[in-house]
Amino acid sequence: MTDLTPPPTPPRPSQSAKNTAPAPAEAPVTLEWLGWVAEQHLRGCTPESMLASMTAAGLERETSASVIELVPGNPIYVAAERQAHQLRKLESTVANLQRLWELEPTYAAVDKRSVVSDAEFVYRYVLGCRPLVLTGHARDWPAMQRWSPADLKTRFGGFDVEIQAERQVNPRYEEDKGLHRRTVRLGDFVDQVLAGGATNDYYLTANNEALRRPEFAPLLDDIGSLPPYCNRAELAERSSFWFGPAGTVTPLHHDTLMLFHTQVVGRKRWRLISPLQGPRLYNTNGVFSPIDLDAVDLAQFPLFEGVNVLEVVVEPGETMFLPLGWWHQVRSLDVSLSFSYSNLALPIANQFTYFDPRPRTIPAG
Repeated sequence: MTDLTPPPTPPRPSQSAKNTAPAPAEAPVTLEWLGWVAEQHLRGCTPESMLASMTAAGLERETSASVIELVPGNPIYVAAERQAHQLRKLESTVANLQRLWELEPTYAAVDKRSVVSDAEFVYRYVLGCRPLVLTGHARDWPAMQRWSPADLKTRFGGFDVEIQAERQVNPRYEEDKGLHRRTVRLGDFVDQVLAGGATNDYYLTANNEALRRPEFAPLLDDIGSLPPYCNRAELAERSSFWFGPAGTVTPLHHDTLMLFHTQVVGRKRWRLISPLQGPRLYNTNGVFSPIDLDAVDLAQFPLFEGVNVLEVVVEPGETMFLPLGWWHQVRSLDVSLSFSYSNLALPIANQFTYFDPRPRTIPAG
């Protein structure tokens, strides 16, 4: 098994040509390194691979070998190992369930359906936890004939909106979305989108909360028939609109509820991964995975090999139903206007609890 990236090691001081002092000592085995060694043991890495990584980073070989040997006998490590074994059992269980899911002949294809009864929607897609693209219900939406970048500018161009900007300088732009918030006039943003071509640098996302403001209420009047089990009375509070250029990417993550996402203008390519494959997605921070499905690095993320990725292009007038916990990465193929909503009034409430991992560093000292 490949070692995780080692912690940084303090640089060793350099010597000038005139310096005749003895060579500096090897870098110390810090608390960060001790934590790293424990994590490699828990992941099943070999002592040889750990020793190679430590000596390559400048640590003394004999001391490193001693640490690698002693860590598994530490009572704190033994307690962590017991917890790790319980996690491995859970991971093996969901992996077996995933194998069963994939036995279904149509598993790899995302269903596209024009009509689905309420009962089938609940049993096949909600309780069955299967993604679905609905192709028929948005035909009567006034938005389908009205919405366009020009329409946004004409009706709402003088109002301010919150966008994400300067995303391309930060690979973690979605995780750090608070750092990328900018307030702009919508009319100016429309001009920027139309003039700028394909880019992931700026995007008006669901975080804008514009539909909670009375000046944008006319957008809700443009929404017609809703999919099965949607509560119209909750639409204003549980909906968002998206607008951006071709090339925008929502990175790989999972949501904490079920939702619908309707394409009004432009197309989006959805890539989807079963929630049962979450243990292979290196989810160490909130709801995010560091894996980019457009350029998967198996040397860095070897557990991802063999993960089954579903793919579907959602066309204008079509709606993605995203079932609970499904991982997804979404790319806009054109200038795009979308409407998402989570106002499902199901036999079970559309509210769920997750325990999300949070990165933590070992204090120095």
